[in-house]
Amino acid sequence: MGNQQPAVAGRALILVEDLPVPFDRRVWSEATTLRAAGWRVTVVCPKGEGARRWHERIDGIEVFRYPLPTTAAGMVAHLAEYAVAMPASLILALLAWRGRRFDVVHACNPPDFFFPIGRLFRALGSAFIYDQHDLAPEVYVAQGGRKGGPVHRFLRWCERATYRSADAVIATNQTYRRFAIERGGVPAEHVHVVRSSPDPKRIFPVEPDPAISDGRRFLVSYLGTMGPQDGVDLFVEAARTVSAAMPGQVRFVAMGGGNQLDVLRQLVRDQGMADDVEFTGRIPDEQVRRTLASSDVAVSPDPANDFNEYCTMNKTLEYMAMGLPVAAFDLEETRFSAGDAAVYARPNDPAALGRVVIELLGDQAKREAMGRIGRERITGPLSWEVSARALLGAYADAMARRATGRD
Repeated sequence: MGNQQPAVAGRALILVEDLPVPFDRRVWSEATTLRAAGWRVTVVCPKGEGARRWHERIDGIEVFRYPLPTTAAGMVAHLAEYAVAMPASLILALLAWRGRRFDVVHACNPPDFFFPIGRLFRALGSAFIYDQHDLAPEVYVAQGGRKGGPVHRFLRWCERATYRSADAVIATNQTYRRFAIERGGVPAEHVHVVRSSPDPKRIFPVEPDPAISDGRRFLVSYLGTMGPQDGVDLFVEAARTVSAAMPGQVRFVAMGGGNQLDVLRQLVRDQGMADDVEFTGRIPDEQVRRTLASSDVAVSPDPANDFNEYCTMNKTLEYMAMGLPVAAFDLEETRFSAGDAAVYARPNDPAALGRVVIELLGDQAKREAMGRIGRERITGPLSWEVSARALLGAYADAMARRATGRD
């Protein structure tokens, strides 16, 4: 009886273009939560490093993947990427469908280009959920695009079309919920907050490995994407401030992949910081855990802009899950997430961020107290269990709304 599987709740199709699963941790948490609740889950996503098979089953979840021509930054690269991703997503979604209705089609942005697929499957009887991970128009501006220009207006139009197509909207925090209601015109009762939270099966405290600090007294870490809006260049600048004040005492490790990785490695070499700062690229979870467990401080260097100000940073939550004190710029959602588990620097000032790191490295008792606060927040109000209930509620809402025949 203990191994009895839950009754099948329905079939769900999750569309994601930003990252492959299982490496998109939020999407994978959603997929496994649905599977545990009895849903038959299929995911369509791109291929990527460590996720090259076009079709496989992982932990009972069916995954279809397509190759992308590029994931580089820039308008031309994005056009090439989406010109392949959207038709490929539709083809693989129809292949997965095979004439058997999906009860829910769940589209994760960015980009906000899935609404035509959502409308097609709604015509075939599915409910459509818009899972808004990012504010795509704000991301465009944060990456150097012109606010109010034709591309920005087009992205706003796609966002509105996706809001209007959805039976329910999932927001990652209360700020995104407000955007859905005020900017998207979505009725408040159909917007559900599903916060990202670290998977306790992947991110958990382990024994530290002193070898990772390479003989240095302290280890400072970054974990996350290496993109143009992630502020990793500011992490490097902050590291230079720390190294100047504490020569030979601190090693910096930046973990993660992205289209700016090679640029950042060159930046470190150009600044003569190669002995102090290492960029590992994407590494296995076990190595991530050991590195974070061996760290004294973790850094969230996301700069202030119209996107980051309202974004819940997964890296910050993962640091807190590991019991690490956080040094971060003072952003609205970062402060909401971390509370007293972080010390905040003046936004976009890497020297100030470096001084915060120096402050924390000099106060072990404060670091330990902040680490405890972070763990308590992650296991309490910010736990995935809370968000899992909201996710299942969004599915129930979308199916009920679709059953009423909403136009």
